[in-house]
Amino acid sequence: MNELIKPTINDDGEQVVDARDLHDFLEIGKDFSTWFKDMTKYGFVEEKDFSPISGKSYGGRNRKDFAITIDMAKELAMIQRTEKGKQAREYFIEVEKQFNSPEMMMARSLQFANQKMLDYQEQVQIMKPKADYFDDLVERKLLTNFRDTSKELHIGQKKFINWLLDHKYVYRDKGHKRQLKHYAKYDDDLFEFRESVSEWTDKAFVQSLITPKGRATFKLLLEQDNLVFM
Repeated sequence: MNELIKPTINDDGEQVVDARDLHDFLEIGKDFSTWFKDMTKYGFVEEKDFSPISGKSYGGRNRKDFAITIDMAKELAMIQRTEKGKQAREYFIEVEKQFNSPEMMMARSLQFANQKMLDYQEQVQIMKPKADYFDDLVERKLLTNFRDTSKELHIGQKKFINWLLDHKYVYRDKGHKRQLKHYAKYDDDLFEFRESVSEWTDKAFVQSLITPKGRATFKLLLEQDNLVFM
């Protein structure tokens, strides 16, 4: 099929053609603006049958053109009652038939699905840094140090640490700071090791932090020992 007037796809997925291209093909005697204004009186509705678009610059000004649906193009061609009009109408019927063929519909569906996948992948890449940030924020919020845990459990920090030491949940490291560390058997259960940075020295160090399960476990055990009252 020879392409008389090139159709395009609008944002709604409909085929449209440039009304000015149709006007030129039909070899209308009137100027485009007058002709198109007359044609709209046949009951065509703006934003349904036709939509304004920016045309090519003419004489330093952008002229106003219109994108029209294939249905409107067929009717405009028929209204002219000329051989050119008949030729255009038969052409648009064939264009519409090919557009709605199973093969073309499948091709558009695949193209739409591929575009959706590309859009999704792009969004994933955009959101990934934010997701990683909030995951890390949530994880850090769920893990608490000994001081914050003692406040949450309503027990003095020193009393809480001594209780943990007495019950062999933690031990004092042999280093010069005698840092508290949990026993390996409780790792990833009641405690987790996390790397932190000292706010005074800017040096990194590893500290034991208590998990939500650890806080719940210690709460029950401390209640049984009558050390906390919730």
